Amino acid sequence: MPVHGPIRLRVLAGMSLALGVMLAAPASEAKAAESHALAMHGGPALPAGFAHMPYANPDAPKGGRLIWGALGTFDSLNPLIVRGLAIQQIRGFVVESLMTRGNDEAFTLYGLLARSVETDDARSYVTFHLDPRARFADGKSVTADDVLFSWALLRDKGRPNHRQYYSKVAKAEAPDPLTVRFDFGGANDRELPLILGLMPVLPRHAVDSATFEETTMTGPVGSGPYRVSAVKPGASVTLTRNPDYWGRDLPVNRGLWNFDEIRLDFYRESNGQFEAFKRGLYDFRVEHEPLRWHDGYDFPAARNGEVIRDTIRTGMPQPSEFLVFNTRRPVFSDIRVRQALTLLFDFEWINRNYFFGLYTRAAGFFAGSELSAYGRPADEHERELLKPFADRIRSDILDGSYRLPVTDGSGRDRTTLRQALGLLSEAGYDLDGAVLRQRSTKAPLTFEILVTTRDQERIALAYQRDLRRAGIEASVRAVDPVQFDQRRLGYEFDMLQNRWDQSLSPGNEQSFYWGSQAADIPGTRNYMGAKEPTIDALIAALLEARERPAFVSAVRALDRVLMSGFYAIPVFNVQEQWIARWNRIETPASTALSGYLPETWWQKPQAK
Repeated sequence: MPVHGPIRLRVLAGMSLALGVMLAAPASEAKAAESHALAMHGGPALPAGFAHMPYANPDAPKGGRLIWGALGTFDSLNPLIVRGLAIQQIRGFVVESLMTRGNDEAFTLYGLLARSVETDDARSYVTFHLDPRARFADGKSVTADDVLFSWALLRDKGRPNHRQYYSKVAKAEAPDPLTVRFDFGGANDRELPLILGLMPVLPRHAVDSATFEETTMTGPVGSGPYRVSAVKPGASVTLTRNPDYWGRDLPVNRGLWNFDEIRLDFYRESNGQFEAFKRGLYDFRVEHEPLRWHDGYDFPAARNGEVIRDTIRTGMPQPSEFLVFNTRRPVFSDIRVRQALTLLFDFEWINRNYFFGLYTRAAGFFAGSELSAYGRPADEHERELLKPFADRIRSDILDGSYRLPVTDGSGRDRTTLRQALGLLSEAGYDLDGAVLRQRSTKAPLTFEILVTTRDQERIALAYQRDLRRAGIEASVRAVDPVQFDQRRLGYEFDMLQNRWDQSLSPGNEQSFYWGSQAADIPGTRNYMGAKEPTIDALIAALLEARERPAFVSAVRALDRVLMSGFYAIPVFNVQEQWIARWNRIETPASTALSGYLPETWWQKPQAK
């Protein structure tokens, strides 16, 4: 299993240059010149005039087809609205934004539809200068009017995160047909210029505002490298490369978008999806099941080298799986109950028996990165940020001494059981024979665990066994991926397994994950229903941070508050990305900091 590399850690490259120049200027002149890029903290790693992204092969051949096997189904081609299950690849492949990410950096954007960007030191505004060559797939020019139209449409009718972000704009105007300026009116959100840079741009002339929020099977008109060319509802979507794509020669695109055709095939069930891969019916899969990765690839094509397995170590926070408490439900409203249920989860037994010891576990939501507070004492800046909320932080989480419970791995650990029963007694529960009951009402402590994959079900059943030892009866309900997503988005569950993928530059999306306002809005990722003013204050602090050290301290402080709330049980951390691909698909020699990127792949040329 080859390990891709080298991965260039460009996170801090050039971070002092741009801000140093701006801060040296008098306040009245603290205006940045037009730039080819914009970094969240400091300056971009790549200079103006760079040739291509370091993780792309500029000589990659064009042509061929990539078949992408997806689990689930879809009933819409519009990923910008709440309604429906949409094709997420529409973003990027079909619909572009003003700028695009540099995937070797924490959070830096480079020009795409916008050839340049400017903002001031306070980031009180941002101005984008559009590339005059930019065209939609129907040949119409991309103008400032389209940008303003997209901003207003998504602010009023887009997904909750778009409505939240774009409503922070106090004023939007177009000084000329190729220039757009957004003023923020003292929002104190230094990420907003980058958030606007990633805004999808839609053509005013091809979008009906009145029906925008309705699901559709009509492919959108975008400015991106692909167009939707065929749709089989619920089964497949075909994207065809636009030979007249306006941006094919931009440095950010050299070596990208190499396939003439990309087809997304959908499978309702994970085992059937894997069997289809073994037969060569699609080209690659991202493996999430350790059991399958460990011994499921013993089939002829994998043994003879036709199927290649890549193990990729990224520079990002490790994706972490959690069993999430829906605190909107009374059964989980008491933090002592949540603490007790965390003690009862036997990770050591599950990791050894199900996952071949391939996983680790850490509390918190930024595992394996400098942003994680787990096992680290709070620094002075963190303590200052947390001072007004001292009663909301556990002392052992503040000083870094808190550790997740470690069992003896027997599946019958008495120490953690005794500790859990003590907490449950404090919360008003007593054992009545073999049943744990609420002391005053005599109602048993019961709840449902919602699952959709084989691994989730196995974890839930093992946990069900551990809970039964404490007199708690948890039922496990398995549903298909469509029902799972619908119930998750509507918060119609007691407990489910989920992961929040994090970057090295968390920002506005943290409000979408666990901000108080998001708790009552269907479709956000605040699945636990957290409503904690401390969380909101620390999200504001990380958005206001100007320098990387202050930013890191703010994120760690947020991590400590989330840990102290016991909103979710850490299940495991994924230290690597596991990718299996047929050898007809080739990849660049270097992998981006963020990991695998199918847009940088190409089809192996046939021997002549």
